[in-house]
Amino acid sequence: MNNSFLPFALPEIGPEETAEVVNTLETGWLTTGPKTKNFEENFSNFIGAKHALAVNSATAGLHLALEAIGIKEGDKVITTPYTFTTTAEVIRYLGADPIFVDIDAKTFNLDMEKLKSQCNSDFAKAIIPVHFAGQACDMDKILSISKQKNMNVIEDAAHALPTTYKGKMIGKMGDLTVYSFYVTKTITTGEGGMVVTNNDKYVDRIKTMRLHGISRDVFDRYRSSKPSWYYEVVAPGYKYNMTDIAASIGIHQLKKANLFQERRKSIAEKYTEAFDGLPIVTPYVARPDDIHSWHLYVIQLELDDLTITRDRFIELMADKNIGTSVHFIPLHIQPYWRDRYGFKPEDFPVAFEVYQRAVSLPIYPKMTGQDVERVVDAVTTILEKYSK
Repeated sequence: MNNSFLPFALPEIGPEETAEVVNTLETGWLTTGPKTKNFEENFSNFIGAKHALAVNSATAGLHLALEAIGIKEGDKVITTPYTFTTTAEVIRYLGADPIFVDIDAKTFNLDMEKLKSQCNSDFAKAIIPVHFAGQACDMDKILSISKQKNMNVIEDAAHALPTTYKGKMIGKMGDLTVYSFYVTKTITTGEGGMVVTNNDKYVDRIKTMRLHGISRDVFDRYRSSKPSWYYEVVAPGYKYNMTDIAASIGIHQLKKANLFQERRKSIAEKYTEAFDGLPIVTPYVARPDDIHSWHLYVIQLELDDLTITRDRFIELMADKNIGTSVHFIPLHIQPYWRDRYGFKPEDFPVAFEVYQRAVSLPIYPKMTGQDVERVVDAVTTILEKYSK
C-alpha cells in the first residue's frame, strides 16, 4: 500500500480547467470580464436564483451582503461560534457586533430552540446561519423566526454546494446566500466566492460596492468600441471582483459539482460503515433524502473510552502520513472574540465540547479507493489500540 503523505484536502483539476485558463491568458482579458459573466450566469442557473455575483472570496461576499442590507455600527447579527472567523469578522468590518448562538449537538448547525430564545431576548438585524460541513440548517424554522422578528437571513453556504433543504437548493431561501470557492471547497477557483440573491436592490448595491463604488463595470467601459471612459464613484467601495482567470476554472468546476458530491458521499458512506462499533461518533444526517455536499467528514472521539486525547489522535494519524484537521476552534475561545466580549468556554458548552472531540478526516474526489482504505485502516488501528 502507498505510504506517501495523504493530504487533508486536494482540488480535482482537469484538462478542461487548464485549457480554459490558457484560453483566457491568450485573449489578453485577465481581470473581470466575459468569463466571469459566463460563470455568474451558469451559477445562477445551477442554483435556480435570479442573480449570482462573483467575488474574490466568500469573506468579500459576506461583507458585501451585510453592507447591502444596511448593517451599520452598533447593529447586532446572530450567528454561530462554531465556524471559521470569517463569518463573524465581516460583522465587525461594519462596526456591528455578532451575537453567538450555540449549536445542535448532532448537526453542529444552529440550535433552533436557543436561536428562538435569543431572538426573544435580544434584538438583531440579521441571522447568518452556517450550513456546517454541507448539511443544511433547519431553514423553515430560521425563516419563520426571521420573519417574526423582521430580520434578514444571509446564508453562509461556504460548505454547501450542491446542498438541498427539503428538495430545494440552498441559495433560494434566504435574502442572500454566499458560497466559497477556496481551494478545499466542493468546487474551487483557487480563491473566490459567489453571492446569490433574487433581490434586485441588493444586486445593484453589491455590483457597485464590489469594485470601488464605481457606477459602471470596468468590463463595460473597456470593451466598448466607442469612447466610454466616463464613470462616477458613488460610494467608498471595495476591491472584491473575481478575475477571469479564476472564473475560467469555476466554469468547468461547476459542471462537475454533482459528480464531485457523489464521490464525496461515497467516501462518507464507506467511512461510516467501516467505523461502526469504534469509540467514535460519526456524522449525523438530519434529512437523508436531501443532498449533503460532504465538504467535511467530522468524527467525534469518545474520549471516555480512549486512553489518548484528540490531539494525540491527530499526531498518530500524522505518524501514518495522513493529514487531518479540526473544524472548528470555536470563536468564543479565540483571543480576539474572547477578550473583546469576555467569553468563557462554558458560554457555548456544546460548541466547546464538540471541538474537544472533533477530527476532520480527508474527503475529496481525488482520493482513490486505496486512499480511503488507508484512512479507514489508520483510524481503526489507532482506536483499537488505545481503547480502554
